[in-house]
Amino acid sequence: MTATRRDLPQLLGDARRWFEEALLSALAAAGETPVTPTQARLFAVLDERGTTVSELARRMGVTRQTAHQAVHELVAGGLLEQLPDPDSGRRRLIRRTEAGERVHHRAGRVLADLERELADRIGASTVAALRAALETPWGQPPGPEAD
Repeated sequence: MTATRRDLPQLLGDARRWFEEALLSALAAAGETPVTPTQARLFAVLDERGTTVSELARRMGVTRQTAHQAVHELVAGGLLEQLPDPDSGRRRLIRRTEAGERVHHRAGRVLADLERELADRIGASTVAALRAALETPWGQPPGPEAD
């Protein structure tokens, strides 16, 4: 019996989960406020100046409601804060608190360590090639051919 060859999106998803599980485990072991994978991805797409919930949802590829719920939970956990947008009286910006900045910087160090660990496991040149491939602009996703 031959195993079905897994497609590239499945492999990329597994790779993302490898990093997420290791990151969240390391943060928990360090005594940081527990976060979900969705909340961790939200942290990764925040601007230093602040980001609207709508923009966070767009960057994460989730609904506005999903992003709003993640923001609400992170605000309750003391990692994010909501501030008025100086450019618009109707919008609010989401920004990391001091505690959120600390966790964000720790997460960056953990991810750098994980990348080194991965290089030890699969080879530095393989990781460099993977990084180069993922940093190369792919352009817009193809759509249905026009008639």
